[in-house]
Amino acid sequence: MSIMKKIRHKAETAGGATKKTVGKGLGNERMEAEGSTDQAKGQAKQVGDKLKEAGQKVKHVFKN
Repeated sequence: MSIMKKIRHKAETAGGATKKTVGKGLGNERMEAEGSTDQAKGQAKQVGDKLKEAGQKVKHVFKN
């Protein structure tokens, strides 16, 4: 897993949280919903990264 992908996924999560907060502050429900969606996507990708890393560790243990 490249460090750049991890950074990108964290940035997507943070950007979504920011968009959600700004949308809520402005009373813009659409922007708030888009922010929530972006934040959830970023979090899902981070979970996928962690699962992939765990799979690699298990593979390495059984390989040796």
